[in-house]
Amino acid sequence: MTRTLSLVLVLVLLATVGCANMTPQQQRTLSAGAIGAAGGAALGAIVGGSPTIGAAVGGAVGVVAGALWEDFNRALGGGKKKE
Repeated sequence: MTRTLSLVLVLVLLATVGCANMTPQQQRTLSAGAIGAAGGAALGAIVGGSPTIGAAVGGAVGVVAGALWEDFNRALGGGKKKE
């Protein structure tokens, strides 16, 4: 578990450092994927499953949610720009 947690932390660090030349949507997608992977690994370890599978599933869900966040916001009426 320590090795998986260390790997996830390194990936999160690399993700945050590498966001300088990205669009806001790309930054959101990457950070949501990293957060999902960390949460999935932690949840997998807590429930007695595989932290690796938890990280993979959590990361995939995070990437999809981060990429579609703007669309979700618009559909719910929260993405309206004030002029």
